Amino acid sequence: MGLPDLTCPACSRTYAADRDAPWRCECGHALDFAERPRPEGPPTDPGDLDRDRGLWAFDGWLPVGPRVTLGEGWTPLVDAPDWGATFKLDYLAPTGSFKDRGAATTLSLAATLGVDRVVEDSSGNAGAAIAAYAARAGLEAEIFVPANAPTAKLAAIEHAGADVVRVTGDRAAVAEACQTRVDSGGGWYASHAWNPAFFAGTATFALECAAQRDWNPPDAVVLPVGHGTLLLGAYRGFAALHEAGWIADVPRLLAVQAAGHAPLAAELHPDDARRDAGDENALADGIQVDVPARPDEQVAALEATGGDAIAVGEAEVHEALEALRRGGFDVEPTSAAAPAGLRAFRERGVLAPDDDVVVPLTGRSKG
Repeated sequence: MGLPDLTCPACSRTYAADRDAPWRCECGHALDFAERPRPEGPPTDPGDLDRDRGLWAFDGWLPVGPRVTLGEGWTPLVDAPDWGATFKLDYLAPTGSFKDRGAATTLSLAATLGVDRVVEDSSGNAGAAIAAYAARAGLEAEIFVPANAPTAKLAAIEHAGADVVRVTGDRAAVAEACQTRVDSGGGWYASHAWNPAFFAGTATFALECAAQRDWNPPDAVVLPVGHGTLLLGAYRGFAALHEAGWIADVPRLLAVQAAGHAPLAAELHPDDARRDAGDENALADGIQVDVPARPDEQVAALEATGGDAIAVGEAEVHEALEALRRGGFDVEPTSAAAPAGLRAFRERGVLAPDDDVVVPLTGRSKG
């Protein structure tokens, strides 16, 4: 089976999905696969899914084959009664974050295309994941990072053998430097924000979550959002299951962003954004994204599910982080943003006390 073409949802241009395909459309919009496969027929019995294959148990839903894997996927769903929710422990992934889902599919695509060198820009977790999976695939990797990125995350990238390029400035400056390298022929853009294969991987979060619940989706999923890779992946996964008739409803998706870096929350709640304009959440460094690659798609995902977005401050994240660690969940600060948002959504009445809610814990503490 060949790879599906790439298409632009904004202007409908199409491109062949080969190693020379552009990393974005001529119009500037991000590209997606023109077709998203899904199996035919009734739902598979969850007990018949081969969990030893990791996320590739869902290969019938994926546009690329299992060329590169480190055993990612099938992270536990754990009841968290103190939070009135269920946590999905994606911080137990091979490199310690949900980004392994997208790295597996993105590097599998790179291997399929015969790529020799991949390039990525990241504040930490995505860079570590791409570096590790590139090493697994035997490919060279170059990761552009903010000059002030956490030391432990940089160490994880370097330990995988990738070249690290430190860039002074914000996340947008890092992305621009990386894209300039790609445009000059410096490598294939394995971007967690732009490459459509990455979102095919993060969609397996939803497929797993539904399967672990016997195809009964929760009422809502509360997620941390920077570039929206997990938000959009979850939406695409749940929507595909619904379209296939495997689940009855698509859960409400509730986005949590860092105060001071919350364009999605500002779009939906401009009055709140003006009130909170002076806030700055430096603790949740993994979601400090002011200009996401796919903002229109993020808003559309929330609107389609009756969802919402909120910004949480540093004190709220710190409080949630301490509570999580006391409960045995050894997560990084950015992971605590979603549980902090869970509390805030309940305080605002967006979530009822008895709503069935899943919250992914997305990244492991790096020290």
